[in-house]
Amino acid sequence: MISVAEAQARVVAGASTLPAETVGLMDAAGRVLAGPLVARRTQPPFAASAMDGYAVRGADVASVPVTLKMVGAVQAGGYYEPNLQTGQCVRIFTGAPLPAGADTVVIQEDTEADGDQITIIEAEETGGNVRDAGLDFREGESRLAAGTYLSPRQLALAAAMDYPWLKVVRRPRVAILATGDEIVFPGEPIAVSQIVASTSTSLAGFVRANGGEPVVLGVARDTIESLREAVAAARDADILVTIGGASVGDHDLVQTALKEDGLQVDFWKIAMRPGKPLMVGKLGRSHVLGLPGNPVSSMVCAMLFLRPLLYAMQGRADGIPAPTMVETAADLPANGIRQDYMRARLNANGQVVPFAKQDSSMLTALAEARALIVRHENAPAAKKGTLVPALLLDGLL
Repeated sequence: MISVAEAQARVVAGASTLPAETVGLMDAAGRVLAGPLVARRTQPPFAASAMDGYAVRGADVASVPVTLKMVGAVQAGGYYEPNLQTGQCVRIFTGAPLPAGADTVVIQEDTEADGDQITIIEAEETGGNVRDAGLDFREGESRLAAGTYLSPRQLALAAAMDYPWLKVVRRPRVAILATGDEIVFPGEPIAVSQIVASTSTSLAGFVRANGGEPVVLGVARDTIESLREAVAAARDADILVTIGGASVGDHDLVQTALKEDGLQVDFWKIAMRPGKPLMVGKLGRSHVLGLPGNPVSSMVCAMLFLRPLLYAMQGRADGIPAPTMVETAADLPANGIRQDYMRARLNANGQVVPFAKQDSSMLTALAEARALIVRHENAPAAKKGTLVPALLLDGLL
């Protein structure tokens, strides 16, 4: 068995960034930039008023009170053409360009108006209430790097930089194949000895949430022929995820079937709980992750290994989940040789509360969990109130 850290490093090291494609700005949310984004314009493109008030020459309002003559007005989208002269002011609104000769804006609350005679009653420092040209960015500056995840905040910046189209990394295509005679999909006829498959559904949502395009292949039965036939439909996938059947039991046929088609296994068996029987390899151009059949084990492995692979293929370097130190609300026993991921709630004090039962088939606990307490190999017992590492699920799921 290898450690979780070594397995994650090998998964990421074996991945390369997918090719770029061009999408419209409005369709780029949740995508990853394929190259740096250089500003196509300066923002703001001119010195602009940050407040409603009067554009003045700073030297004219150094000593107050002083009365200036209002010679015009300008609003956002407009422009006052003549140069401002000594003793003059221009009524100005937020976002409007400063007239030539003006360098300061006095807010309207600090003035008294009598027709075109404007008395400044509070002094304003030269340059006050003015957004200088290029305050945000300047043409030619790189403001978004390759590998940037495009949240609404980054999209706003890209739009301000005048980009209607963006080059982004193609989404990884992920084929998801459940295996086993014992499972059927929700709503299908079910025998007394069968169970309803849940993992394909959760993994499809997980893949989509992490930037991939899921393709659910259905269920392959426990025969070499059925497995090979199902896998043949995944030849164009960037990642093939199989669920169950990757261990060494009499009916665990995934490795055998895929090796007949050229599977090269990198490793399998990881020193972790849940999720020990994880298989990682390559089948042609496709990465292969053979996940455990138990639904909790499968989802934990998806967070720890599928997520880093998806991120790496999109050019992101932040795919390996980072734990946060959190107080435990209960005593934790010493751990063995496998790294343990304990499902836990968060209480009102922000402490982690492990579930009493940690069975890897229990979806109720997984659905209610807010964290996975990480118990490293051979970790000593931890008393209530001790800080322990935990993966916070709200950021991962």
